[in-house]
Amino acid sequence: MSERVHVAILGAGPAGVGGAWRLRQLDRARVTVFERGPVVGGNAGSFEWDGQRLDYGSHRLHPASDPAILADIRRLLGDDLRDRPRHGRIRLRGRWIHFPLKPGDLLLRLDRGFALGAARDMIRRLLPGPSSGEVDTFASVLRANLGPTICDDFYFPYARKIWGREPDELSGIQARRRVSAGSFGKLLRKVAGQIPGLKPPGTGRFFYPVHGFGQISEAFARAAADSGARFHLATRVVGLHYDDGTNRWTVHAEREGERFATEVDWVWSTIPITVLSRLVDAEPPATVGAASRAISYRAMVLVYLRLPLEQFTEFDAHYFPGAEQVITRLSEPKNYAANGSPAGVTTLCAEIPCDVDDDIWRCDDGELAARVVADLKGTGLPLPHPPCGVQVRRLPQAYPVYLNGYEEHFSVLDRWAEGLPNLVTYGRQGLFAHDNTHHALAMAYAAADCLAPDGWDPDRWARYRADFETHVVED
Repeated sequence: MSERVHVAILGAGPAGVGGAWRLRQLDRARVTVFERGPVVGGNAGSFEWDGQRLDYGSHRLHPASDPAILADIRRLLGDDLRDRPRHGRIRLRGRWIHFPLKPGDLLLRLDRGFALGAARDMIRRLLPGPSSGEVDTFASVLRANLGPTICDDFYFPYARKIWGREPDELSGIQARRRVSAGSFGKLLRKVAGQIPGLKPPGTGRFFYPVHGFGQISEAFARAAADSGARFHLATRVVGLHYDDGTNRWTVHAEREGERFATEVDWVWSTIPITVLSRLVDAEPPATVGAASRAISYRAMVLVYLRLPLEQFTEFDAHYFPGAEQVITRLSEPKNYAANGSPAGVTTLCAEIPCDVDDDIWRCDDGELAARVVADLKGTGLPLPHPPCGVQVRRLPQAYPVYLNGYEEHFSVLDRWAEGLPNLVTYGRQGLFAHDNTHHALAMAYAAADCLAPDGWDPDRWARYRADFETHVVED
C-alpha cells in the first residue's frame, strides 16, 4: 500500500465511495471515508423495509455512463446488474403518455389541443423572427426553444413543484443542465430514437442492480475497504483544521457521543459546499458566509406505501407535472429490480418536493399517506386496497435550486474552497450540481486521476471541471 499521502473523503455517496475505490485501485493514497449515515450511498442509497430493498426515490444507471466506469460497475456487481427496459408514463392534460416518448403513443393518446399547440409552436420556432431580448432564465430558455404549449402544460408546472419557485425566478442554467430535451430538435430525436431500426444502442433502457440502486455504492465501498480504505459510518464531521506548519489537515469527528481526530494530507469533500464552509475552523471572509446563505437546496419527502398485491401497475414510474397533485413522481421499486421479491406484496414510492420545516416536511406519516392516496385516486389510479404499511423518509438536500444569479454566490464559495490547501470539492453536493450517478462517479475518477505520484495536477483538474460544466441530467 502506498504511504505517500493520506486522503480523507467526506461523504460516502457515489462520489465518495467511487473516489475511495479509485484511489486504492491506482494505489495513489491511503483513504479514510467519513459518513454521517449508518450506510453508504447517500441519496443514491437503499434501505430494507419488511424484506424489500427500497431506494430513496427513483434511480437508474443510464447507458450514457462512461464505458470504463460502466465496465467497473459490471465487474463489481456481476450478474446482479440487470439491463432493463424503461416503461413509465406522464400524466398530461388528463391523459397518460408513455415515457420515454413513443411515436405511436403520441399520435393516439396525446390531447389534440396540446398536439396542435405544440406543432404550431414548432413551426413558429422555425420561422425567422426578432430576438425576444428576455433575461436568461429557465422560463425564457425553454419558451424560446419549445414554445408556450409544452412549457405551460409540462415544464413550468413541474418546475414549480420540484424547485418551489416560478420559472422566471430560475436561472437559464437550470434549463440547460436539467432538461435534456430542451429544444424541438432534441425532442424529435428522442422520439425518433424509439422507432425500431433507428434506435441507438441503450435507448429506452437502463441498468439496475437486483438488490436496489444502493448496491452500486455498496459494491464500490466493499471493494475499497477490501483494498485498504477505512470507513467511519454513523460518524459526523464536526470540524476541519489545517496546520500551516505540518501542511496537514485534522478531521475532527464524532461517533456515538465520542470525539476523535484524524490527521490527513488531503481532504476531498463531497458534502454540500455550504456545510463545508461551516466546518473549516479558519475564519472565512464575510462574503463566503453570505454566499452560503444565498444558495439553497430543495428538500424531498418520500412516502412509501406497502400494498398486499403482487403488482400495482406494469409501469416503473408515473410522472405528475400538474399542480393538482402534490406528488411529482410515483415509482414501484419491484418493477425496477424485476426479481419478484417479496412475493404477494409491493411498495409504491411517492416523491413530494418541499422545503425543510414547511407544512409538507412537518406532516405526520398518516397525513402524508392520505395525501398520496387522494392524489392517485384523482388521476384514475385508486389503490385497490388500503396500504398495509407506511414509511416516510426525508431528504433535506434533494435538488440544488438555481435561482437567477446563483452562480455568483456559488463562485464565491468555489473560489474560497479552491484557495484552501490540499482540499478538493466534487460530486453533486460538493459542486452544487444537477448530476446523475454516472456523472458523480466520473468526477471521482477524475479526482483520482489528478492525484498523481508527483502531486496534484491543477491544470488537469481545471480541464475536468470544465467538462463537468457540460453535464446534462439524463431523465
